[in-house]
Formats: sequence, C-alpha cells, structure tokens
Amino acid sequence: MTLICAVIGSLLAQLPYFSLFGALIIALILGMIFQTAGTLKSQAGIGIGFISNKFLRLGIILLGFKLNLIQLAQAGIKTILLAVVVVSGTICLTYFIERKFGVEPELAILAASGTGICGAAAVMGISPQIKVPAKQAERQRENEVLAVAIVAIMGTIFTFIDLGLKPLLGLNATQFGVFVGGSLHEIAHAVAAGSAAGSIGLDNAIITKLSRVLMLAPAALAVGFWYQKHSQKTQPVSDKKAKLPIPWFMGGFILASVLGTFLPFSTAALTALVKVAYIFLGMAMAALGMSVNFRVILKRGLPAFAAAFISSVILAIGVLIASKIWF
Repeated sequence: MTLICAVIGSLLAQLPYFSLFGALIIALILGMIFQTAGTLKSQAGIGIGFISNKFLRLGIILLGFKLNLIQLAQAGIKTILLAVVVVSGTICLTYFIERKFGVEPELAILAASGTGICGAAAVMGISPQIKVPAKQAERQRENEVLAVAIVAIMGTIFTFIDLGLKPLLGLNATQFGVFVGGSLHEIAHAVAAGSAAGSIGLDNAIITKLSRVLMLAPAALAVGFWYQKHSQKTQPVSDKKAKLPIPWFMGGFILASVLGTFLPFSTAALTALVKVAYIFLGMAMAALGMSVNFRVILKRGLPAFAAAFISSVILAIGVLIASKIWF
C-alpha cells in the first residue's frame, strides 16, 4: 500500500498543478486517505513502523545522489554562505517563535528544520534525532505529520506570493532564482517558482535550494546534540547518560553525493537513483500518514502554523534583501 501511494505520488507530481506539492506530500495525503477509508488492519502496524523507519533512512541516503558537489562549488562562496545563514538563522528563528507561541519543543524543532532546510525530507531526516520515550512515539508521529503539513502549506502559499510579486520586486532572473531557492520550503516549490524566470532563474533556484539541502547532514548532527542536552535538563540523573546522537545514515547521504559527483555515472543512472530515493521516501511518508490520528493534529496545529507563517515572512524578506545586494 505504501508503494502504491509512493508511485502514484511520483506520477502525479509530474503533472502541472500537482507538481507544486511534490511527490512526498501527495504520498502522505494518500496514506491519510487509506487510513480514513478504513482499509488498514491492526496487524499492519509492524510493517508501517519498519517502512517509516528503515525506508526513510534508505531514501535519505539515495537522495544524496541529487547533490552534485562540483556544481555547488561552482555556484560560488556567496551561494554557500547564503545557505549556511539561511538554514542556521531560520531554524533558530522559527524555533524561537514556535516556542513563544507555546508549541512543544519536539514539534518546534521539526517545523523549524523543515522551514530552514528542505521541507518534508528535512523533517523526516531530523526526526530520528529527536529521541523520545516509547510512550511518546505516537505523539512524535503526529509532530512529524504536522511539521510536514506546515512546510507544505507555507511553501505553497509563499510560492504563489513570490510569483504574484515577481513583477514588483525588480529582480533579474539570477536574483529571482536565488530569492525563491533561498526562501521557499520544498524543492518542488523552488522549481515551480524559479521556472517563471526562465532557464537562468530555474538553474539558480535549484542550485541555491540544493545548497540548503547540503546543510541537512550537519543540521541533523547539531539538532541531535542540542536536543540531547535540552532533554537532559528534565530527565532524572540516572537517565542522563546517553550515546552521542550521531545520524549515521547521514554519512551515507554524504557518501552518495560524493560518489554521484566523482564517479562516472550517466545522467540517466543518477536520475533513476534519485527517483528510487523519492519512492522510498514516499513510502515512508505514506506509512506516516497511515499511522497517525490527524484529527488530533488539526486541534493543536494553529499556533505552529501561525509561528511558521511569521518566520516564513521574515525569511522571505531577508533572502530578498540578500539576493538584491549580493547577486
């Protein structure tokens, strides 16, 4: 069932209007539909847990083949520096605003990571670093779905805003590409908006967005260390000794990007590997949609959405100024 959701999501994402949402969001929605249709049995829980855990990591690893390190290096130090500032600044800002709005730390950091890095893939890549007790596992899955919903909806809203404001912003094709790649949430959003500025705008949007994707591995490591220290403050002394939260699957992500860059893979082979990555990630997203009570999510999502909207506005303004001055 998760494979069906992932394949349908990948196919629909190639269509004009559906492409704005992306394959992962569509797979998540289809998983929710399967759940509400009552087609799931209680015995499916083990399989859903396996897919949402193991297949997620495999998909993240294969997604590394999407990153061409030489192209990112050729984009220049300005693009990399912009990505570092955007990712670190947005995560800190969004988390701060989410907490001020009363959002729990686990949801706040997931929403912040998705907003700052690369949407749903970042949420799912960061989530394994948030170690919660077994009794909180269901709530953590709710947090994952809610964080994915936040970045999907915010990214879609701001894609339309950016396209509507394009004639008023006074940006050339390069600047507009950097602007949308540096401020929008999902890769699909950056592609949809960047294409409005022609091939130059699209290329710059993709390169800038992939520069943010490159930050996924160090961000996962940093979030893991931070959350471990944060959670230790509320744990009994006997529970405070824990292993360092090193996301080993992120090492596979980096290795895949190195192999894809320096080994003689054909373009068709790299494209196929990335498609397989999105199938695995789509299966994990569908499994997530099948396993949560999203009625509960709707009840507690308003403060998180409001905080994410404010941080997205600040992000857009900041990247707009940077694109005008630096590019």
